[in-house]
Amino acid sequence: MTETATLIPLITFIPIFTAISDCLRHCAPRNRNWLRFKELELEFADNYGVETWADVFNFRVMPALEPEAKRWLLIQKSSSGIKSVKILE
Repeated sequence: MTETATLIPLITFIPIFTAISDCLRHCAPRNRNWLRFKELELEFADNYGVETWADVFNFRVMPALEPEAKRWLLIQKSSSGIKSVKILE
């Protein structure tokens, strides 16, 4: 992970967690706020660079997510080519 990614305060990407968890307790997982997540992702990459976003996403955001949120992100990011996701336990 780059030094820049380690120096970015947590408060900077809290809205990303909020977008992912939006409706988690009140809505079905498919209703989470994907568009808001994409907006925040682009904004972050514009402000800090794509490489820093990749580091923050892979090493700070993803490890903090519960398995259901990780599945949701996988499905959203690859929804154009994947028809189903098999959950292995």
